[in-house]
Amino acid sequence: MSEDFAADVESVAALGEPVRRALYRYVVAQAAPVSREQAATGTGVAHHVAKFNLDRLVADGLLDVEYSRPAGRGGPGAGRPAKLYRRTARDISVSLPERRYDLAGRVMAEAITIAGRDRVPVDDALRTAADATGRRLGQGAEAGAGDPIDAVSEVLARSGYEPRTVAREVMLANCPFHRLAVDYTELMCGMNRDLIGGLLDVVCPGTLSARLNPGPDRCCVTVGEAHTPGPSSG
Repeated sequence: MSEDFAADVESVAALGEPVRRALYRYVVAQAAPVSREQAATGTGVAHHVAKFNLDRLVADGLLDVEYSRPAGRGGPGAGRPAKLYRRTARDISVSLPERRYDLAGRVMAEAITIAGRDRVPVDDALRTAADATGRRLGQGAEAGAGDPIDAVSEVLARSGYEPRTVAREVMLANCPFHRLAVDYTELMCGMNRDLIGGLLDVVCPGTLSARLNPGPDRCCVTVGEAHTPGPSSG
């Protein structure tokens, strides 16, 4: 699972508490950041209850804090700025199995941009964009360090693929783009292969390769050892 998965789960779980959920809904429904007093009044809870739960929502990454004086108050004697709460800019989502439709959307947006800019067929642009995305994902791995299968599996796990090693092959138990792959199988399987191929070129060039190997209840791509053609006879 991705590195942010645990943090996202904890953030979403925080909203299971009814008072905290009510305070969160109140804050995000307002056009401007709100104070503890406003949030307490708006949800009908005691001030100390609002204070505790709002700060918990901040700690859980659901709200951000800013400090500001009320309009018209400033200079000496104006008092300390009030602590105000607003929705965080961070996107939070949890899905089981893990899906990465944001990643698919980024690849496709880049492909459309390339196709329009360079006047190339969309299929070619998608291959280029998927390869480039895979290379970016692979930049966080330690190329050449230890077993390449372990290094690649670590990156694939962070991207939601749920890799499982069987006899020196990496099977991917989850497709992060599952719903798209159901309706657009050929397109998404090709994108997966090109994305993972770009990742392999960064993490372990020439050592592992990605191939289409569809199977039930798993991603259509399998990672295995690259086979170098032997010398031709003649």
